[in-house]
Amino acid sequence: MNHFFPPSARTVAAVTASVLAACCLTACSGGRGEAPAALRVNQVGYASGEKKFAYVMGDRDTLADAEFEVLDERGDTAGHGALGPSLGGWNGTYTAVRTIDLSSLHRTGTYRLRLLGAGGDPEVRFRVAPVGQLLDPLRSDTVRFFGTQRDGEEVLADATGRVPSHLTDERARVYAPSRTGSATGGTADGPDLTEVGGPVDVSGGWFDAGDFLKFTHTASYVVAQMLTTVRDTPSVPGLREEARYGLRWLDRMWDGETGTLYAQVGLGSGGKGVRGDHDVWRLPEEDDRLTVRPGDADYLIKYRPVLRANEPGEPLSPNLAGRVSAAFALAAQTEAEDHPAEARQWLDKAAAVYARADTRPDEGALVTTTPADYYQEHSWRDDLEWAAVELARGADALGDPRGSGWSGEAADWARAALREERGGVLGPADVSALAHADVLTSADPDEGLAKALGAELRRQVETGRRRAAGDPFRSGILPTDFDAVPNTFGLLATAELYARVTGDHRFDDFAAQQRAWVFGANAWGTSFLVGAGDLYPHCLQHQVANLAMSRTGRGDILRGAVVNGPNDADLLKKPETFDGARPCSFTPDGRKWSEFDGRGAGYVDDVRAWQTVEPADDFTSTALYALSLTAARS
Repeated sequence: MNHFFPPSARTVAAVTASVLAACCLTACSGGRGEAPAALRVNQVGYASGEKKFAYVMGDRDTLADAEFEVLDERGDTAGHGALGPSLGGWNGTYTAVRTIDLSSLHRTGTYRLRLLGAGGDPEVRFRVAPVGQLLDPLRSDTVRFFGTQRDGEEVLADATGRVPSHLTDERARVYAPSRTGSATGGTADGPDLTEVGGPVDVSGGWFDAGDFLKFTHTASYVVAQMLTTVRDTPSVPGLREEARYGLRWLDRMWDGETGTLYAQVGLGSGGKGVRGDHDVWRLPEEDDRLTVRPGDADYLIKYRPVLRANEPGEPLSPNLAGRVSAAFALAAQTEAEDHPAEARQWLDKAAAVYARADTRPDEGALVTTTPADYYQEHSWRDDLEWAAVELARGADALGDPRGSGWSGEAADWARAALREERGGVLGPADVSALAHADVLTSADPDEGLAKALGAELRRQVETGRRRAAGDPFRSGILPTDFDAVPNTFGLLATAELYARVTGDHRFDDFAAQQRAWVFGANAWGTSFLVGAGDLYPHCLQHQVANLAMSRTGRGDILRGAVVNGPNDADLLKKPETFDGARPCSFTPDGRKWSEFDGRGAGYVDDVRAWQTVEPADDFTSTALYALSLTAARS
């Protein structure tokens, strides 16, 4: 839940560079008292053959006659022209946002964009290069992020300076909560937790976000998405190995002998006389050093409870059954060529989990996390569609005769999802884009189903494109909503999937706009993927980054992490405080982030603001997948 950069020479240099870049990005237009003009570009860079737009935000009258100029690396003029029409105002200060069309630039290189006739003539640098050159380093960084999220024995000490943590998870006890509450009000208090079994080995895995909880709900989504990336896109160093690491933990959460799926490790918020994970700010290995006994306030911090998704042998919540089965089936696919015996084991496990799915769940009975509002979900047919199609593909890869049956079930679940559920943005709560795309390409659907699936993918992207038409920065999401940045990556991934499976590239320009938005072409002028571009989050709400990295001087930033990004500005008015956290707040060239807030949306780079700068595993895996699909298109 936070990130702090260490006081090393490397850090000072990195922060200095970010500050200097921020000065350029938010340069004032002069001393006449009018609103400052600010240039916003894709700080990672523009792909050579794509549409390229930058934005200038400022006072409407000041920008009325402004022009732009582009200089190449030699200082020669590479472009010049008038600003595009205003796309609308952003706030009371920035009453106009106007476009700058850079699409004529195709030659690889670094350019300078200057604003002319608006006062101080601000300028900013940007890059044009083949898409692989731009995105491959970022894809590698996202894999590195998962290395910093590791729990258990196999901690990557070189990345964080940490030591193994939560070794008591090797012999954890299983509990059933008799009462649950909201994420803000706490989950089950100590007396309301009933021990029902154990010990079980749930060690390893990844921390879910900036805290130290581990969830099957998100881990299964992440592992399956990683393995899909391995299967379908250009290779990323270390990705297969990191996916296998998460897969091993997911395997521990499934007890095939008893038919039990464990859903969660750790207690979120505590209650009277009991402290949970969110009540303490510390390094994870400090939990192992606690001296506690049953009944102590910190007992469930050291001896973390395991919460199960079902009673032994009983049906499984179909959303969890679907995505866990999909992850195991994708493991079968990616291991089939080199390790066929192991692949068959994964396929059998996938089939066993899939067969346990409750296909008639009660309304509101889906299992995600405890409490459920950590991760809300209302659809499940898409999960079973995803499982069935991946089972079919795994069977085909291994010559297993069950493949045709699963292929038919995938088509049936696809029809059910189209009929009963309205797909949303790709993420843990909705995997329909992944499922539909694979059914289209591998389940040999009939013409009617194929047309309907293509139309549904198109509708999901078109919803974002219509929204973007009314946004000054052409963002396809609502910046006042939670998960603005991962939702943008979800839209980007769906746009790329749609083009991939249909051959229809109508959304290519929209995809380029969304990629630009997350990498700096937004009101705040910051990238939301750590390490990407010139200005990016430095003070993430992430306990390991805040404490271990600042203490050791190793790993100046949590590279590759994806944060929530902007959110409802009202949520940021009262920053939360955490005992033990190192103070960290970063602003570009001393200006307040709130100067760039608008249309109800706000952003702040501060350890106290989990609403904007807490990274999460599913955020980052969706970004990895979206960027990998983009790289594959080239």
